[in-house]
Amino acid sequence: MSATVTPARPAARPRVSHGLGFRIIAVAFATALAFSTVPTPLYALYQQRDGFPTFVVTVVFAAYAVGVMLSLYLAGHVSDWLGRRRVIVAGLLAEAVAAALFLLWPDVPGLIVARLISGAGIGALTATATAHLSELRAQANPDADAGRSGLITTVVNAGGLALGPLVGGFFARFAGQPLHTPFTVFLIVLLVEAIAVSLVPETVERLEERPAYRPQRLSLPPAARSEFTGAAIGVFGAFAISGLFMALAPSLLVQELHQTSRLLAGIAPFVMLGSAAVVQIVFARAGTRPQLQAGYVLMGVGLVLLAVSAFAASLPLFFVAAVLGGAGFGLGFRAGVGTVAALADPLRRGEVLAALFLAAYAGLVLPVLTTGLALLWLPGSVVLAGFAVLELGLIGWSARRTLS
Repeated sequence: MSATVTPARPAARPRVSHGLGFRIIAVAFATALAFSTVPTPLYALYQQRDGFPTFVVTVVFAAYAVGVMLSLYLAGHVSDWLGRRRVIVAGLLAEAVAAALFLLWPDVPGLIVARLISGAGIGALTATATAHLSELRAQANPDADAGRSGLITTVVNAGGLALGPLVGGFFARFAGQPLHTPFTVFLIVLLVEAIAVSLVPETVERLEERPAYRPQRLSLPPAARSEFTGAAIGVFGAFAISGLFMALAPSLLVQELHQTSRLLAGIAPFVMLGSAAVVQIVFARAGTRPQLQAGYVLMGVGLVLLAVSAFAASLPLFFVAAVLGGAGFGLGFRAGVGTVAALADPLRRGEVLAALFLAAYAGLVLPVLTTGLALLWLPGSVVLAGFAVLELGLIGWSARRTLS
């Protein structure tokens, strides 16, 4: 059952304006996304402290992606009848619980549980906050350009993800207790933001009789399954590249490039995710097909340079690969969503996009775990070369399906 978007009902507690509410939701969403990536440069510190292999890092990271996938499937749509604000507050509190677990249970099992809960919170937040931002902006300014609203949401999403590793790297380099301070700060900020979000106007009228719960429906466009499959493989490959940087960049910097800087471990994924954010802004008005073409090319070149940088132990080449691979990831994912949205029947677009997002987040699990497992027996340069070859095959297959 679809949600009815209406002005908020009168409430006993004071509410902020729709315009201020838009800003509060944007900041809270960006903060939650930043928290989801802040552990990236800290994994190497846990690894040094406890002496576990790199594969364990990939398991901890994959727990986050599993949490996102489960939440998208089980709770990504419940704000349509529970209300946007209530689900966003719940998502922020889930992130706060994850921050508390990082502080209170910093062993590997605790890290896995914390990342699983963090992923669940982000899965519930992503679709809900995106819809809430659009609705708040429309009510604050009925004449607002819908395309600009989508661009703002894109910047908030990609920018939040990009800032997390940089913040984590800063704390890792300069904080006295790098495995405690960032989570203490985020715990406080997330709780404050949950209170602030509770004052934001609701944009969905909660139903008096709630419909029977069911998981998010998934569907494929029957007349264009080949093209959908191509787009799904493309976003799977794009997310695999981002997962490699977010999970393994700090370890690869130390093991293959002999760079031990804690700040550098945060800058590398920041550069990759930051380039993904910037390129989406630059190409915001470009057509879907040119974005796909550019995304495939940039991802391919970035993958080749990443493998070469490991064999040559070249830090500059590694960062060039991060910029190009990140730009390709940003364009490839954005264009993949656009392709699938155009294929789907309007009445089932949400179900088709849900299937695409599950394919995308699967790219954060399977390739990253396989890469981490391979690092137990093979040199990092060989593993990266193998990763690049497999990724190039996926990208080429996707391009043939979506661009032919």
